[in-house]
Amino acid sequence: MTVIICNDTPPAIRGMLKRWFVEPKPNVFVGTVNRRTREKTIEYIRRNAPGLGMLILATAQNSQGFSIVSYGETNRIPVIYDGHYLIAEKWNEDEEC
Repeated sequence: MTVIICNDTPPAIRGMLKRWFVEPKPNVFVGTVNRRTREKTIEYIRRNAPGLGMLILATAQNSQGFSIVSYGETNRIPVIYDGHYLIAEKWNEDEEC
């Protein structure tokens, strides 16, 4: 399963994504595609909408069963903590941890 969350998706990109994904909410695309199709789709989006911020959750062989990748500017930052993916809404680099 793949979930792609975009910021202000252009109509051409939205139409292309709707070929393989459903859009349950504006700018949120969910679908089951193989890895090659997912990678080609993301490559197409990055080439044709370079400023588009995306957060991508995809099935992976790890303890959580998914991975998270971010492209462009988004409001959330994927973080790996003790081998687990987390989403940070605000990130402050403090030396006192």
